[in-house]
Amino acid sequence: MAFLSQISGVLWGGPLLVGFLAVGLYYSLRTGFFQIFGLPVWWKHTVVALFQRQKAEQGGVTQLQALSTALAATIGTGSVAGVAAAIFFGGPGTVFWMWMSALLGMMTGCAEKILAIQYREKDEKGQWRGGPMTYIQLGLKLRWLGCVYALLCVAETLVGGNLAQANSIATALERSVGLSPKVVGVVLAVVVSVVLMGGIRRVSRLSQLLVPVMAVIFIGGGVGVIAVNAQKLPQVMEQIVTYAFAPKAVVGGYSIGLALRYGLARGVFSNEAGVGMSAMAHACAQVEHPGKQGMWGIFEVFFATLVICTVTSLVILTSGVYDPLAAQEMIAAGEIPREMLGSNLAASAFASLWGKAGEWMVTVSLTLFAFTSLVGAGYYGHRGVETLTKSPLVLGVYHVVFPLCVVAGAVGDLAAVWELVDLCNGLLAIPNLATLLLLSPVVLRTLNEWLKKK
Repeated sequence: MAFLSQISGVLWGGPLLVGFLAVGLYYSLRTGFFQIFGLPVWWKHTVVALFQRQKAEQGGVTQLQALSTALAATIGTGSVAGVAAAIFFGGPGTVFWMWMSALLGMMTGCAEKILAIQYREKDEKGQWRGGPMTYIQLGLKLRWLGCVYALLCVAETLVGGNLAQANSIATALERSVGLSPKVVGVVLAVVVSVVLMGGIRRVSRLSQLLVPVMAVIFIGGGVGVIAVNAQKLPQVMEQIVTYAFAPKAVVGGYSIGLALRYGLARGVFSNEAGVGMSAMAHACAQVEHPGKQGMWGIFEVFFATLVICTVTSLVILTSGVYDPLAAQEMIAAGEIPREMLGSNLAASAFASLWGKAGEWMVTVSLTLFAFTSLVGAGYYGHRGVETLTKSPLVLGVYHVVFPLCVVAGAVGDLAAVWELVDLCNGLLAIPNLATLLLLSPVVLRTLNEWLKKK
């Protein structure tokens, strides 16, 4: 774990932080901060469009289904357990840098979705497919780099999209109802396999059904806690800003470096802007212009981080279950109580108002978050393998290995898994961020064309 933490710390300690912020800032400046000043436009073509009937045509899925699939894969344990861990180990300032990563990441996400539609192709079944590996290969004409991304994608889906999610589900159900992790792992593996056999259409239909349910449960319960503790919000906001810019270690150890490292890493894991994997789901959307799908890319980052992660953060910080000074003392002593770790901290915060029902809100939400992430990751991994080889045998092996990893994740001790998740996300981001910059003329031209029509 120390070795992984050291490598991940070097990767996220400078180069990647600069990369994510630079790409997001570049697109924000070139579009006049469209994510802010163009809010009426992207809101109209996303939220307002949700109330309009959408029909999937041959070879694609609806834009809502594509968004649901992307959200299902991104809003996982990182939005609950990951955010809680980031606050505990990085301090309240991590929330500020999560917000900054999301604000700039909205335009990064927009660029990824535009490229996903601009450079996509149909498979032998007549269904759309695309994503970073495709726009790297077709846009930059670099097949080898697309294959590198695909290989890293497979690795990430087996770690962050599989082991971490399966372990979170098993842990939550064991804590709440006493279910054996082995039983949970086997059942999960079977259900996930059945869903993945139906391809993108079955994955998207399931995601469209579950995403609204899990969002309503989690946001509803969280807003209740925040409302009851509304008088603490000014103090919490002051904490967030103060700890985000602490010039040196404060309260025993928190600093701007820790806040940046944990805040940006967790923000990226919650919305994947810059990592690019959610573009694979958006590439399947039935849409008449790439620019329009870019609006859903903006909304995806907004909802995944500025809504879900913010609810998690404010619930923890306003409920009183977390104290920065006490947390630093625990870290320094190396004795961290179980109730302070990840999802347990979030459950304690919800329970401060809702009691046992609050713990169940977190358990149910976390289980749904993690399950949909598992399914989405399985599809992304399939696309990665498909890019590397067309061999039915290799694809078959992946579809055996993936459920086996589900079982392993459910029963295993994954103390180092979050460090490995950050490492995989960081490695994935390198070729994707470079491609976003190199193909920026295509993105900006396509976006401007669409905006002029509107």
